[in-house]
Amino acid sequence: MAGSVSRSGGEMVIRRLAVLVSLFAGILLSVSCSKKTPSLNLLVWEGYADPSFVHAFEEQYHCKVSATYMGSSDELTTKLRGGSAGNYDVISPSSDVATAIAAAGLALPLDLSQIPSYSQLSPQLTSLTLVRINGQVYGVPFMWGPDPLIYDTTAFPKTPDTWNILWDPKYRGKISVWDDLSTVYMTAQILGFDKPEPSQLYNLTDEQLDAVKKKLLELKPNVRKMWSTGGELTNLFQNHEVVAAIGWPLMTNQLRKINFPVGETIPKENTTGWIDHLMITAGSENKELAHKFLEYMVQAQTQKKVTDVTGYTPANPQAAKYMTPDEIKSLHLDDVDNYQKRLYFWQNVPRRAKYNEIWNEVKAAQ
Repeated sequence: MAGSVSRSGGEMVIRRLAVLVSLFAGILLSVSCSKKTPSLNLLVWEGYADPSFVHAFEEQYHCKVSATYMGSSDELTTKLRGGSAGNYDVISPSSDVATAIAAAGLALPLDLSQIPSYSQLSPQLTSLTLVRINGQVYGVPFMWGPDPLIYDTTAFPKTPDTWNILWDPKYRGKISVWDDLSTVYMTAQILGFDKPEPSQLYNLTDEQLDAVKKKLLELKPNVRKMWSTGGELTNLFQNHEVVAAIGWPLMTNQLRKINFPVGETIPKENTTGWIDHLMITAGSENKELAHKFLEYMVQAQTQKKVTDVTGYTPANPQAAKYMTPDEIKSLHLDDVDNYQKRLYFWQNVPRRAKYNEIWNEVKAAQ
């Protein structure tokens, strides 16, 4: 009898211990699950979240970087104004919408003390007023470049020297343009509205916009498709559906990597260009990590890696230390001043709604 009592008492102790162990294990599991990996959500242009440079940041800060790619500046602003700002931490607006995003309170004023590499960035870019409001800086210049004419060298043995080849009837159904307001800017430039003042491209009158619309309607028979992502235009060339387009150096880079016979040029009329900034959204819940990301992305070595992927020119000139002489020359880092004279950088467009109205009428026309 005594032995059985003792046995049952021992079993009770064991059961209690088992319950305690399982409770302790549950507590440990819940604690470990609550320590989620911090994540940084980006809404950026294609090529700006490539694993070749983002992975090192993830390793360094034990976090996860997730990117959504945008197809146009207007898509970015629509998402931010539509209440999605809190879904993203870092955005990469171009110079035609960066000012409006900052002015609307959709981005955070930056703490430049957390971005020491800011001092290395090109003064030509940091001195611009695009992302400065009331003495505060809302974005760091990241990459810049042109909207070049990209062409299939088998169709153009000689480099085309004018944008007007896009209108040539012999290329009917073989041209592509970007589904973006930059096509409006480019057409205004071809019509000479950049003279005497290039900034007029971003302040067109109703009469000038009507002329742009007429010119674009004349182009429509030649347009095989309006591309909305870089990969889409690369595929159009690769499948021999188009022979010329307005594009980005990113596509030229992609096509060269697959040995496609591609050429890129800035015609005699010059071209528009852009400066992409990195900004932190006002709704970000990871502001400290986002500042670290901006610092990492403008460091010279990271900038070189971004350039390798995109073919764009880095905002940090010290990236040239990691480049060959040929790379420096192809990115125009050896003669930035003269090269930038051929680019009319996108600016804030006060009448953006009117521009969009004209562009939508062009797209809807049969």
